[in-house]
Amino acid sequence: MAHILIVDDEANIRKVVREYAEFEGHQVSEASNGMEAVKLCTDNDFDLIIMDVMMPRLDGYSACKEIRKSKNIPVIMLSARGEEYDKLFGFEIGVDDYVVKPFSPKELMARVKAVLKRDSGAKEISDRYKFEGLDVDISGREVYVNGERASMTPKEYDLLFFLVKNKNIALSRDKLLEEVWGYDFFGDDRTVDTHIKMLRNSLGEYRKFIVTLRGMGYKFEAD
Repeated sequence: MAHILIVDDEANIRKVVREYAEFEGHQVSEASNGMEAVKLCTDNDFDLIIMDVMMPRLDGYSACKEIRKSKNIPVIMLSARGEEYDKLFGFEIGVDDYVVKPFSPKELMARVKAVLKRDSGAKEISDRYKFEGLDVDISGREVYVNGERASMTPKEYDLLFFLVKNKNIALSRDKLLEEVWGYDFFGDDRTVDTHIKMLRNSLGEYRKFIVTLRGMGYKFEAD
């Protein structure tokens, strides 16, 4: 069961979507404008937002951008305008799906199910970790060292992300080669050692988290 926020200035639309969402077993909250939606998202955690574009006080696009400043909640946008430009603009600001009015409530629920499933899968394989001044954003493929974005090679990112997701677990060089470079990679232990050295240089003072296990491999050691 998901907690869904329905945002639309038309009470009848909120009522219909609520009925279908609750029938699917979801918990539902409502907002009649963008400002109200932003406040509700500040005070609550939602799994999905269904939001109209054209609303009084604060439109859906502006509300979405404001909400995304603090929370990464999937958004399905509703709009009477189906032009390609409007859809592209919505996707550019991070909207997950776009449904044109009038719409079928059953189709909307199918899209809700798809977005929730996709978001759930993403959360299983990606996350954000913070170790003192080291901020590792796996979903965004970004790493920050004391607030400054680190510049690393794609393989450095892959190596760090695998180490972090398996923190405090001893990993052999062979295991790292297999998981980070792939089964068919033609290389040896020096490949891992060289990239570990590069990665440590990129992490600066937080190189301390990558511990060498003599004769075996490496471990990302952190509380």
